[in-house]
Amino acid sequence: MPSTAPLDVYKEWLGIPEGPRPPDHYQLLRLVQFEADAEKVRAHYKKLNAHVRKYATGTYSVESQDLLNELAKAMLCLTDEERKRAYDKSLGREFEDRATRTGHRPLLERLVESEKISRDQAREAEEFADARGLSHRDAVVQMKLADAETATREYALELGLPYVDLADMLPDDAVLDQVPKPLVKRNSILPLFVDGDVLLVAAADLPTPELDDELRLRFGMPVRFALAPPRSIQQAIAKYYAPGLRDETAGPAAASGKPQSAKKRVKRFSERSEGEQQHRKQIGYLAICWSVIVCVLVDRFVLAALMGNWFPPTVFLTTFLIPPIVALYVVKVYWK
Repeated sequence: MPSTAPLDVYKEWLGIPEGPRPPDHYQLLRLVQFEADAEKVRAHYKKLNAHVRKYATGTYSVESQDLLNELAKAMLCLTDEERKRAYDKSLGREFEDRATRTGHRPLLERLVESEKISRDQAREAEEFADARGLSHRDAVVQMKLADAETATREYALELGLPYVDLADMLPDDAVLDQVPKPLVKRNSILPLFVDGDVLLVAAADLPTPELDDELRLRFGMPVRFALAPPRSIQQAIAKYYAPGLRDETAGPAAASGKPQSAKKRVKRFSERSEGEQQHRKQIGYLAICWSVIVCVLVDRFVLAALMGNWFPPTVFLTTFLIPPIVALYVVKVYWK
């Protein structure tokens, strides 16, 4: 008799031994306890993300998506200095005086220390930025001294914020539906998901206090930002806020801070599981077949009886008209 026990994705997919479920962030990302290297955290996340995505279109597509979201939340927590410190404390870690911590060095200084640019190039970038009213991040990118990803990672470290690669993220639709497109475009942000009692948002630049207040009131919870390259933010907005994909008329939340009701987005055919796709294909074929059968019967017995032999084309009238329309709807709408 086959087992009906639920799949333990942590054990089967990630190799995490039996124990507390869900595991803590370090176990989940297969890291040593209290790992402090943010680059190592991101590297482990990227590797596990790619592995779990293999199950995204199969029988366990829902479990895969839930686990991908867990991995992303763990990575964003452990690469956010403030949130990591609070999380480590919750696991029993004791810290020395905060005065012993290193501070956030400027982006240009970081690039020089890592030998990505020279001192002279740093001075040129500073002058270039001042003359054009740009941030140092945008200046080094426009001068082609560093790519957007590298510059944004260093900029995130300067600001004390985590860096996020949006190519590895799949934001929560329920969160996206509560923030209208004009707001995300105007501020170059992308809402990601809610982690516990915190809203996680990707941003191209340091957010304004006004934006922080707007999102906090809209969701009724604190907001934490992660930096992403401006181009990837714009690409993600175009992807997740494509015309007709979600409600773009959502207004500000009430002063109580309660989130608005979200409009449920219909999943595209390609986003459905293999079983769901097969089911919809069968229904589509049945709809086309029955439209032909019904129309033939109507033409042969109903229209022919009503109009007699004085208008012979009635024998094929609905058969030539209705089934092609049904087939077009199935192919262009139901299977899309």
